[in-house]
Amino acid sequence: MGVVEVLDPVAPTRAGGWKVDVSRGERNGRVSSEWFNRPDDERYLSLDDLWANVKSRSERSRSRVVQTVDIRVEAARDNPERLHLMLPKAHEPVAPTHWAFGQLASIVGAPASYLRQLPAPLAGINLQYGLTNHRAEQVKTFETEDGRTELRAVTGPDYGRIHDHELVEAVQRIAGNGTGDTRWKVPGVLDWSTGVYNPDVEISRDTTTLYASDRDVFLFLVDDHNPIEAGRLPDGSPDLYFRGFYCWNSEVGAKTLGMASFYLRAVCQNRNLWGVEDFQEITIRHSKYAASRFAHEAAPALTRFANSSPQGFVNGIKAARQQIVARTDEDRDDFLRKRGFSKAESGKIIEKVLMEEGRPPESIFDFVQGITRLARDKTQQDARLDMEGRAKKLLDRVG
Repeated sequence: MGVVEVLDPVAPTRAGGWKVDVSRGERNGRVSSEWFNRPDDERYLSLDDLWANVKSRSERSRSRVVQTVDIRVEAARDNPERLHLMLPKAHEPVAPTHWAFGQLASIVGAPASYLRQLPAPLAGINLQYGLTNHRAEQVKTFETEDGRTELRAVTGPDYGRIHDHELVEAVQRIAGNGTGDTRWKVPGVLDWSTGVYNPDVEISRDTTTLYASDRDVFLFLVDDHNPIEAGRLPDGSPDLYFRGFYCWNSEVGAKTLGMASFYLRAVCQNRNLWGVEDFQEITIRHSKYAASRFAHEAAPALTRFANSSPQGFVNGIKAARQQIVARTDEDRDDFLRKRGFSKAESGKIIEKVLMEEGRPPESIFDFVQGITRLARDKTQQDARLDMEGRAKKLLDRVG
């Protein structure tokens, strides 16, 4: 693969942003799903505000391993319809959160949804029986003091907790406040009427991509003041990309820890990612050595991506554009059929490229773009992901 000079940031084609082509690449709806489901009190306008919240919560929390037979379940004194737990050596009862109650029920093999329908005293009797006869004998609790003591998590004794503030701190080391004091920031917005992506949009509750709840944290940032040119569009204008990443964690066991890095062409108002290429993901289960893996694998990987040159990505796109694999209709059909596409799918892929590019596919890059466009038409998620995966696999083999 030849060496390509990494271009300096490209000047805007017009005031307010850059013209982009979001018909290329994949659409990723993960951030949009987070954005859609977060109430206002889970949305933060800066990494500093987000960190202060989750750090304060962590400082008011403690974790310990207790014997299940020593846990006592009782109805709350001030509300007989609520359950409290008495933990060993505790002076006050703790109130399980909705999430922690579900974890506790799961550990003792009781259906949480059924227990929630019972009167509190009866649910308590069932839960107490399960705790007393639980084979594993030990659980790890995670309690937080906030006016009253809440039981936020109940896990196995070897659960490897990575605190939410640790992930936020790792992001702060490369992104500062996430509001533009470094190259990494909350994204701008695509104007669908013009096809122009504007990176300079006010950060508000409606536009932020920094989230945290009582059970998780999720962050999405982009480097959208420094577009990368990787080839040209059919009209001769530059094909522009931006770097982006998102990461997530749950210190109470609701999710793994993970992070994904990629190149994208735009983010729209409802926070869908458009024109995504080179998607890479790391996940870490909260097992016994999770904290060590985070320190030695995930956090350094995030820093490497933030500080890396996009040269490899640019070179890969150029190589894919230059690698001609089909010059005739027979070649095109044969190329796709050998890679598992049906005759009907092959025809639709070729048609997609012909409509967008004004010519039939010839290069690896052409076929990848055609496959990803067809994937967007799939109504079933599994079928769409399968097709997107085959497109990525094809691009990964270039070189």
